[in-house]
Amino acid sequence: MFHTLAVPVIAAPMAGGASTPELVAAVSDAGGFGFLAAGYITVEQLAERITRTSQLTSKPFGVNLFVPGTRPTADISSYVDRVTACAEKVGAVPGDPRWDDDNYAAKLELVLALRVPVVSFTFGLPDVDDVQRLKATGTTIVVTVTTPSEARQAQQIGADVLCVQGADAGAHRGTFTDDGISPGGGELYGTLAALTLVRNAVDLPVIATGGLMSGADVAAVLAAGAVAAQLGTAFLGCPEAGTAAAHREALAEGARRTALTRAFSGRPARGLVNRFLIENSPHAPAAYPNVHHLTKPVRATGELEVMSLWAGTTYALATAEPAGDIVRRLHGELTDVVNSLAERFKRG
Repeated sequence: MFHTLAVPVIAAPMAGGASTPELVAAVSDAGGFGFLAAGYITVEQLAERITRTSQLTSKPFGVNLFVPGTRPTADISSYVDRVTACAEKVGAVPGDPRWDDDNYAAKLELVLALRVPVVSFTFGLPDVDDVQRLKATGTTIVVTVTTPSEARQAQQIGADVLCVQGADAGAHRGTFTDDGISPGGGELYGTLAALTLVRNAVDLPVIATGGLMSGADVAAVLAAGAVAAQLGTAFLGCPEAGTAAAHREALAEGARRTALTRAFSGRPARGLVNRFLIENSPHAPAAYPNVHHLTKPVRATGELEVMSLWAGTTYALATAEPAGDIVRRLHGELTDVVNSLAERFKRG
């Protein structure tokens, strides 16, 4: 499917509200491909968003599911105390630090029933039986990986395509397991390094993601063997995106550095550095989604210094253009790069 895109650009699934039906439809209509994010919403909300996207575009689009992990064993009582103190300062009440599976099974049944053309998985591997059920309906299976080892595991369970995520990517790392020690939850590779290593480990089509902003970036990963480039942060400023106002402002200012942290969710994720991240990152346990539920009311206050301001390393280069214009601009830049290289080597 991704080989035939008019523009080899994919809008990444961004859970938490950024990936709206309007954003997905605009990207797909411009010749790219958009993903809806199923994370953190109810099954009914997901059904509504799939229906709405289908009403907005006749082009295919995908849905991303979070694969549930095992219940964390870390003692988070001291972190609950820290978040409680922070919550009091912003007039919030901390959430219940519970574990759940994000209604994974029900969401899986929904995408099966609706015959969603592409379903991607993040944080782990779907069961082999579920992969076969999806394939029987004609669905293409994409698995997010960050290392060659994860890529080989994904190939073994029948993935059709791999989304190779580099450490430059904004928001959550797609690692299958969090070692609870390293900042990224495991081995960290830049986008091109991860792409090269995975392509040499498996024989599957690959999508590259992480820190990609321009047509030249798209050209680079295509030259390195990707079938398409997936961009997330590049679309956060779009009018169609559901990005919070304070988050938009921080992105537009471009003044903050980014860092990987477990502070907001209990899982490594890259965001703009603010007070909450600085004060709590050294203490945050590897306890997802318990920490996510604990900090949610604090983040929901809209106070910039306690929000999870997800962003990739190159976020300062993002624009606030309409999504379709971004896709068309990327296509133009990509074409210019390809033509320039062709001319250069023709002369040589």
